[in-house]
Amino acid sequence: MPKFNQNKLNSILSIGLAFLAIPCFAKQKMNIKPNVIILNVDDLGYGDIGCYGATKVKTPNIDKLASEGRSFLDAHSSSAVSSPSRYGLITGEYPCRKGMWAPIFMNETLQVDTSRTTIADVMKQAGYSTAIIGKWHLGFQIEKPMDWNKALFPGPLELGFDYYFGVPILNSHPPFVYVENHHVVGYTQDDPFVYGKRAETAEFDEKFGLNDIGGASAAHNLYKDREVGTTLKEKAVQWIREHKYNPFFLYYATTNIHHPFTPAERFIGTSQAGKYGDSIHELDWIVGEIMKTLEEEGLVENTLIIFTSDNGAMLNRGGQDAWKSGHHMNGKLLGFKFEAWEGGHRIPFIVRWPGKVPAGSTSDILLSNVDILATMAALTGYKLKDNDGPDSFNMLPAITGNPKKQIRDHIIICPFNKSHLSIRKDSWVYIPAQDAGGFGGKKIGDHDFGGSAAFQLTHYVNSDIKNAMIKTDAPKGQLYNLEKDPYQTNNLYNKYPKIVKKLDKMLNEKVNKQKSTRK
Repeated sequence: MPKFNQNKLNSILSIGLAFLAIPCFAKQKMNIKPNVIILNVDDLGYGDIGCYGATKVKTPNIDKLASEGRSFLDAHSSSAVSSPSRYGLITGEYPCRKGMWAPIFMNETLQVDTSRTTIADVMKQAGYSTAIIGKWHLGFQIEKPMDWNKALFPGPLELGFDYYFGVPILNSHPPFVYVENHHVVGYTQDDPFVYGKRAETAEFDEKFGLNDIGGASAAHNLYKDREVGTTLKEKAVQWIREHKYNPFFLYYATTNIHHPFTPAERFIGTSQAGKYGDSIHELDWIVGEIMKTLEEEGLVENTLIIFTSDNGAMLNRGGQDAWKSGHHMNGKLLGFKFEAWEGGHRIPFIVRWPGKVPAGSTSDILLSNVDILATMAALTGYKLKDNDGPDSFNMLPAITGNPKKQIRDHIIICPFNKSHLSIRKDSWVYIPAQDAGGFGGKKIGDHDFGGSAAFQLTHYVNSDIKNAMIKTDAPKGQLYNLEKDPYQTNNLYNKYPKIVKKLDKMLNEKVNKQKSTRK
């Protein structure tokens, strides 16, 4: 038998191993499309994080995102309310066009037409793996009322997402369960949901509706309020690791910092802003865990992260305690969640993409979360039709390029009340009614504390308000120049009737117009 030369054998083996390595190497090199992660935080206010001015809480991981990316200082949610805002982000359409004004609850069906192009559709058609993990809050099924004992179809999977795991409605209202794809996790037919029965779930302040739907004991028992943040984080990390070899799109919607404030035990008492601030600390940890995962998997350089919020912060009981401690969740902005005032819809918006987005930069251009869809379309080369994301503008030039050049000159603001549907045009904000158009609580300690009544606690200054009430001689509408008066202290409605008339006409035209506002 011929004797093999050892050196020759070693050479052959080396060549063979090199060829075996090619597919893996090629697979990695082929992933030139950037991964995209949208971190959509629940109820995070403009002043809730360190890089936007907070001092009573510490957010080193979110601040690191900002130091490595670009922070937008004039970004807005399409609505001051959770469900409509999420509709706007996913569809690129103002929710007021659909008649969405309020949050939806467990009886409501799917709010997004399955024939409409969504942000997940855009990414999926570009070859991305797509997932939503976290809070959904846009309903399931098509027949009302929803039947939680049936498959949750249609849902996120019929809107372009390959995978869904999360909280179906929100962490303050039933059902207190997890959903994975089309099914409640832990549900069995012999243990059905029962309307009007108390759920087997823990009680916390500002957690409501425990008697609305019960049964499904196994499913309810899997949901532990103080473990929700960790559970959702683990699912997100797992999904990222499983899809690291191909371009992926992850829409990660946290339940932090929505009430009830139930952070994991290790975060309790860690902030100077009570349980509200402790929930922010848990949120920052979650963001840090996502960032660490990207680092461990070598994905940082090729991943675009968008960090934002669904609306402004709420002055609920936890928020009131935080305010008393000196934590002003919307900074110096007037107003809170649900409201037409700036605090209701101006939001943090941070973008990190190493090598593409200048580190530590800021931009004061006007943008809305409806713009994410058109931006993703531009990123992937997807050509939008007129009825695709009709109110969405491509913000990619402002993300990677000139931070000063305005791309849109107006936004529509959708608060809780239709009467307060508003418009921002350049520096002007027009609100066609008095007060804020949001919550109606009148006393400190009310869960739904807001509007002019909130001045009892906040001591804001506004020319229409005295002793926490609208003055009898206040104008019937509101007009503010944000360039000269960023905190909306002086109502100019009576001083500039021509501008009021112009903006009122523009508002009606934009809302009633059935074609794209991008034109």
